[in-house]
Amino acid sequence: MAASIYKRILLKLSGEALEGKPGSGSIDFGIVGSLCDEIVEAHAMGVEIGLVVGGGNIFRGAKGAETGLDRPTGDYMGMLATVINALAIQASLDKRGLPTRVMTAIEMRPVAEPYIRRRANRHLEKGRVVIFGAGTGNPFFSTDTAAALRASEIGAEILLKATKVDGVYDDDPVTNPNAKRYDRLDYTTVLAKKLRVMDATAISLCRENNLPILVFDLNRPGSILSVLKGEAIGTLVRGE
Repeated sequence: MAASIYKRILLKLSGEALEGKPGSGSIDFGIVGSLCDEIVEAHAMGVEIGLVVGGGNIFRGAKGAETGLDRPTGDYMGMLATVINALAIQASLDKRGLPTRVMTAIEMRPVAEPYIRRRANRHLEKGRVVIFGAGTGNPFFSTDTAAALRASEIGAEILLKATKVDGVYDDDPVTNPNAKRYDRLDYTTVLAKKLRVMDATAISLCRENNLPILVFDLNRPGSILSVLKGEAIGTLVRGE
């Protein structure tokens, strides 16, 4: 197997990436299984893997606020949804024999370890996949920001954002067939043009820590392995 160009990565998954039928509000374990198969292959390349997953397939805090919930309550509910997804991924990885730990920003010791940076690094050094749940543990912050934060804390070499499109566009490629895809961008351009890569807080955090972001299509078979081999896919965001 080809060697990876990265030693340690942080993979960010949206909750929607785990549901089969859009809007079903559930977890498709077939999709989870395919994802975990690829993570197992990536791990076999010697890569230390941290993972942050969203909860939008189950509950999204901002959307909850539209129903009358106050924003902090909605966000906390969304954080709990991320833990459900994290446990689903952990169970699937365990089934494949890959050592895994779920660490959460909100303490729930019967199901997961509380997040401690030094302990997370130790797990990674021992070859365990570490899944970070419950976002940052604070309302008003997205799981994108949580991914940027955890990636910076564990010293990841790159933040891989897996999406349903093959990169960053200047417009919505679903509604605009003439939308232009970028191969490379810098943080300042992303912020200035308000491109939908990650939210502004996450981008700013990556810029401050000089953490590259690669946005790629998770639905393309073997995409994670392609990234690790250094193949040119998706959109790379880094400093000027």
